[in-house]
Amino acid sequence: MSAPPDARPSPEEAAAPGAGPASERRPGDRATWPPLPKRPSRATASPLPRLVRWRRGAALSGRARWGLRAVAVLVPLALWWAVSSMGVVDPTFLPSPAAVAQAFAEMAAGGQLLSDAAASLGRVGAGFGLAVAISVPLGMAMGTSQVALALLEPVVGLLRYLPASAFIPLLIIWLGLGEPSKIAILVIGVVFFNTLMTADAVRAVPAELRRAAATLGATGGEVLRKVVWPYALPGMLDAMRVNAAAAWNFVVVAELIAAESGLGYRIIRAQRFLQTDRIFAVLVVIGVIGLAIDVGLRLARARVGRWAA
Repeated sequence: MSAPPDARPSPEEAAAPGAGPASERRPGDRATWPPLPKRPSRATASPLPRLVRWRRGAALSGRARWGLRAVAVLVPLALWWAVSSMGVVDPTFLPSPAAVAQAFAEMAAGGQLLSDAAASLGRVGAGFGLAVAISVPLGMAMGTSQVALALLEPVVGLLRYLPASAFIPLLIIWLGLGEPSKIAILVIGVVFFNTLMTADAVRAVPAELRRAAATLGATGGEVLRKVVWPYALPGMLDAMRVNAAAAWNFVVVAELIAAESGLGYRIIRAQRFLQTDRIFAVLVVIGVIGLAIDVGLRLARARVGRWAA
């Protein structure tokens, strides 16, 4: 049975491509759209290597990751070698990689690098360790107690903006020129930032976990030990990774205070005689030690917080 003459197409039929006579089609109708151009598949479209054609969200293989790390090291080294070999910069101000390696060998053979590295490591370990011992309990208190947060946040927030180097004259007056004043600079430079970052990690613990533990009969101390601490520990270790780098920045400032050993002291001594090759050698040593500390903290984080993203 045919449709009555006054029957009209449904909205779906009217919107279908090709619906209606050609004379009634407007330029904006889908029926007038040109066909899409044919494009090659993604697998053959790009001539770039597979390493470069990494897609967002895809995991890098171990070989690709190590390849990128090698490029990140070798490209700056090659540029450094090219600039120094072309004589663009006076070797007094920019020594070649070979000159830096020779200076490193001389300082290592004389025992200077080992003794200076041990002295700086001792100061960083003492100052950073003391800062962590102070900041973690304070950060835990600020992250779990509104009373502690209201009491401590204004003071910590104010003191973190004061540069540690500004305390040098006071530390000399209070603690003298020995090791305590040097360690105190590291503590002042690290403790306030690590406190706030620890408090942020503790506040990131979902309230649902605390309520669930309390519902199951856990006491306040048990919630703190078995829920808050394990959840916040990876974030605390991330904060330590960041602030460990800051501790190495402050050790150079700390060793300006009547020091007779240390990597910062060795840099200042080389600067007096324009021994830039030795300065670069010491900087390389600081970078390698800092990288080793960062890798150690990263491995510790991966071990204690495997469930964390």
